[in-house]
Amino acid sequence: MPVSVNHHIAHWNSEDVEAWEAGGKQIAKRNLIWSVVAEHVGFSIWSIWSVMVLFMPLSVYGIDAAGKFFLVAVPTLVGAILRIPYTFATAKFGGRNWTIFSALVLLIPTVLTMYFMLNPASYTTYIIVAAFAGLGGGNFASSMTNINAFYPQREKGWALGLNAGGGNIGVPVIQLIGLLVIATIGNTAPEIVCAVYLVFIAIAAVGAALYMDNLDNQKTNGRSMIDVLKFSDAWWVAFLYIGTFGSFIGFSFAFGQVLQINFLAGLTDGAPATPALQAQASLQAAQIAFLGPLLGSLSRPFGGKLADKIGGGKITLYTFVAMIFSTGILVAASTWDDSTPGAASGTVMVLFVIGFIALFLLSGLGNGSVYKMIPAIFAAKSVQLQGMTVDEQQHWSRKMSGALIGIAGAIGALGGVGINLVLRASYSGTAKSATTAFWVFLGFYIVCAIVTWAIYLRKTSSADADASVAV
Repeated sequence: MPVSVNHHIAHWNSEDVEAWEAGGKQIAKRNLIWSVVAEHVGFSIWSIWSVMVLFMPLSVYGIDAAGKFFLVAVPTLVGAILRIPYTFATAKFGGRNWTIFSALVLLIPTVLTMYFMLNPASYTTYIIVAAFAGLGGGNFASSMTNINAFYPQREKGWALGLNAGGGNIGVPVIQLIGLLVIATIGNTAPEIVCAVYLVFIAIAAVGAALYMDNLDNQKTNGRSMIDVLKFSDAWWVAFLYIGTFGSFIGFSFAFGQVLQINFLAGLTDGAPATPALQAQASLQAAQIAFLGPLLGSLSRPFGGKLADKIGGGKITLYTFVAMIFSTGILVAASTWDDSTPGAASGTVMVLFVIGFIALFLLSGLGNGSVYKMIPAIFAAKSVQLQGMTVDEQQHWSRKMSGALIGIAGAIGALGGVGINLVLRASYSGTAKSATTAFWVFLGFYIVCAIVTWAIYLRKTSSADADASVAV
């Protein structure tokens, strides 16, 4: 039975069934619970500016719609970059130690956000503060790597799915808290949202300190991240994850602002926006914005289950095809609104909400199916390796899969940056609408569907056919 001495476990072997049943399962579960809590708070802080922009009227902060889209893109970029070093952090510093640190360091962006929301500053200042919020984006990589080490192969899918889903829900939770503040006090008290998360950060750090453990035999896997990039599948899968997770995180950060812009346009009908109308538009946007990320988080495990039954490649293809049609709804609604502004704002808003909610649900399904493709691809490739025993082939497959999970997570998050930058450019244009951005998204999903079919589903006789058969 594994024993934790001063929160250190010297010899951990999750594949030892006897030790697992004798107490290892309880240790792993305890670490999973607090890993989920810490990652959940990390996702919330990563997306804190998707809420803060609802508290930033142009008359007070001087930041227009285009500037706000760039503002929320900054933490997405920083979080994506940090996922690479965070992948190795738990092996070097210990899962418990790094979880405590990665939770406490979130105090920096939270305190900075609170201060500068109360004391309006320059746009450059807000860009810098938003960059610090990117620290929350790295937590996903370290949390997933740590829990991957605790659980046996036969239970990794459930554990990692729960860990990822629990973390993703941090996005709608902070948006729901923002909604409660706006609904009860108005859009003039953003510091309350920050104050709530100061408490949550403390809970996550204290819980990790009391109930988590370091695995002393956990080894870093830096070389495997270099080795896995030699396979074309690493790049194709990362590209597809841009389309799924990039869409989820990008739309999560942008959805509230898109709603706010359109609600405000409907309320003012071309007239100047008063503070009262801006507050009303913020409330209307907040009432809906959290639903998308919530549904996208909840649908992720079902994408994995469907991939188990039908195949990751097929579910991913079906997902992208459905995303094409959902984006088509947004294109149609936005084009209609551009041609007859204000004439059918209610119908346009209904179509916007339907299109975005569908995209959230589908991106969640796609997140699960793309990640299920990864072990299938390398399990198939491992069979062809010469001079290795079955155990060695399985070890190689797990090592490559783990490395690609980290890389895909980092590259996929860059899709969120792209979504917000494209929306920024679209709203900066002469039309001042999202129509151009929706056309770009539509084209990208078409490319993703073609890539999925051509690489992983099309019948082929090439040497790389093993991967397409596996998924």
